[in-house]
Amino acid sequence: MPSPKIPLRDTATVYGRVTRILHWSIAALILWQLFGMTLRLIFGRQPVVSFFVGWHQPVGTVLFGLILIRVIWAFANRGNRPSYGAGLIGLAARLGHLALYAVMLVVPAVALLRSWGSERVFAPFGFQIFPARTTPVEWAVGLGDALHGEMGWVLALLILGHVVMVGLHEGMWRDGTMARMAGSRARRSWRR
Repeated sequence: MPSPKIPLRDTATVYGRVTRILHWSIAALILWQLFGMTLRLIFGRQPVVSFFVGWHQPVGTVLFGLILIRVIWAFANRGNRPSYGAGLIGLAARLGHLALYAVMLVVPAVALLRSWGSERVFAPFGFQIFPARTTPVEWAVGLGDALHGEMGWVLALLILGHVVMVGLHEGMWRDGTMARMAGSRARRSWRR
């Protein structure tokens, strides 16, 4: 039996096509960023690492745009989205998602703030957004230096928790959580 078409907007039972595209695009780009930074942490400045690190700023810029769109789209669909559930687990899911959204916004925002205050030009994809300053704005650079990388690792931990909870929902509670974002075919393959 073919599965029903996925709606454009979210519904009470499934996330729509726009939410899914944003979710999986953001997930892939964040994994790219974390992979590159993990390589840099392990191997330092090596040629293979430079490839990933060299794309960090442009990918981060695209990510920030997608995250802003995702937040706006989630707000526009807030009355149509699948429920987090009731009780303590529902509250934990709601708070976990709020934390993910907040940290996803903070990580690139503080990087942009650092770039705005920096002595280096900020020109992802060759388009200048912020010119180089003759003297840096110390508080902006300091805040970006203090928070960007550390909050990136906090984001990695939140993502790991997110994945673990999806595993619990699918493996233990078998409540179809994965199908809401990945479709029924993903749910069937998960249970094999």
